[in-house]
Amino acid sequence: MEAAKRFLLVLFLVSLLSISTAATTRKFRARKPCKRMVFYFHDIIYNGKNAKNATAAIVGAPAWGNRTILSGQNHFGDLVVFDDPITLDNNLHSTPVGRAQGFYIYDKKDIFTAWLGFSFVFNSTQHKGSINFAGADPLMNKTRDISVIGGTGDFFMARGVATLMTDAFEGEVYFRLRTDIKLYECW
Repeated sequence: MEAAKRFLLVLFLVSLLSISTAATTRKFRARKPCKRMVFYFHDIIYNGKNAKNATAAIVGAPAWGNRTILSGQNHFGDLVVFDDPITLDNNLHSTPVGRAQGFYIYDKKDIFTAWLGFSFVFNSTQHKGSINFAGADPLMNKTRDISVIGGTGDFFMARGVATLMTDAFEGEVYFRLRTDIKLYECW
């Protein structure tokens, strides 16, 4: 009887071990996006002299900063809202296909980084609706991924990843982001 109990215990442990090993070695399939798009958005920060062309403005700043010029210390504490044109190519003067609307917060003192929350709002013959984005943007990295967290219209309940790349910048007044959007949930 004792030998039978030991045999069952050993058999149970071996089966438990094989199940746990099989569960951890399962391969995940790389999913292909159901939709992929590339857009450029152009951000022109108000600097006290460019009110006519500015598409972004500092609306919050730390005590040592002001709302006209980005603060020192990696712009820490600055809150910027924007309403930027979105184009299909990297030319600021191309016909916009929509607007990038939202905000970014410079959120670290020691590293140049920001947190983004924004939407691409489309109203063109090609796309109608919006795509919503949120996430950390470590600006010093060549490419950064942020989450696509939803959408409306043609992009209803979209989920995916947007890879950002700073395509151009001119001092602290203008930058252009290349946004490579990969949607994995499309309706």
